[in-house]
Amino acid sequence: MGEVELRHLATMAAVADEGSFGRAAMRLGYTQSTVSQHIASLEKAVGGSVFDRPGGPKPVRITPLGTVVLSHGRDLLERTEDLAAAVDRFKAGEGRIDIGTFQSVSNVLLPHVIRRLREEHPRCDIRLIEDESDPPPVSTVDLMFHDRRVPGEIEHLKLLDDPYVLVAPRGAFPEGPVRVTSLDRAPMVAWPPTCDQREVEAMFARSEVRPQIVFRAVGNEAVLAMVRSGLGSAVLPWLVLTGAEVADPELSIHDLHPGPSPREIYLLWQAGRTQSPLTKRAIEITVEVATEWKAQDRGSATAVR
Repeated sequence: MGEVELRHLATMAAVADEGSFGRAAMRLGYTQSTVSQHIASLEKAVGGSVFDRPGGPKPVRITPLGTVVLSHGRDLLERTEDLAAAVDRFKAGEGRIDIGTFQSVSNVLLPHVIRRLREEHPRCDIRLIEDESDPPPVSTVDLMFHDRRVPGEIEHLKLLDDPYVLVAPRGAFPEGPVRVTSLDRAPMVAWPPTCDQREVEAMFARSEVRPQIVFRAVGNEAVLAMVRSGLGSAVLPWLVLTGAEVADPELSIHDLHPGPSPREIYLLWQAGRTQSPLTKRAIEITVEVATEWKAQDRGSATAVR
């Protein structure tokens, strides 16, 4: 069998539906001779007649070979329409996006990004993966939030600096900044000694401060709950705190002097990868959300501390 063209199959379907070459030509906007040429080319490709042509006013009749060709041809035409529709949706931002994230971004920034993205593209397919491994698996997602630079062929877009603060039970320290030496032998709640917690414990070591770690937990909520219970204080990045914690009457928030250097929050993606329109828009929205957070939440931080 020779090469079959989709436009010839579309012409055949129109002839079968209309019962004549003339009416098919009117439906498709072709001349009748063009329809005849399309059908002749199709018959040459499949090696036989697809229509019987009785002539005169009688309608054309599909042949047994034509029935086989038309059945599969309609399937191909439908798939082509589906493909065209899928490409149009993709270009309009209705495709799929995979985003890697970590706890504090998931709780504070990402919900705003997802809400805006879905408002603009309600039919988009968003998949989230929370992964705090170091280095993060950037190659497995379209975008990855991470709290440090990553070596390799990776694009880095810095979103914000995230300073550390001391979160303490209300009344544990006087209002205002707290010197790190005040934490020597003080009960502390902390993350496990990996990733960001290494920065905090290095800061303690530089200041020759030895706090008493009474509880370690991976979850931010668990750490804050133990601080709220009075078990001890915690040194945490500001992004970990939501508006509820900032306004919590059982907690006090203090600048720490000297404190760890702020952690840097980045949006990462593989260098050289062609990005979908949805991914490009997600990057733009993320920058908008991060900019708003810096203006609003750091302003509220100054008021609290």
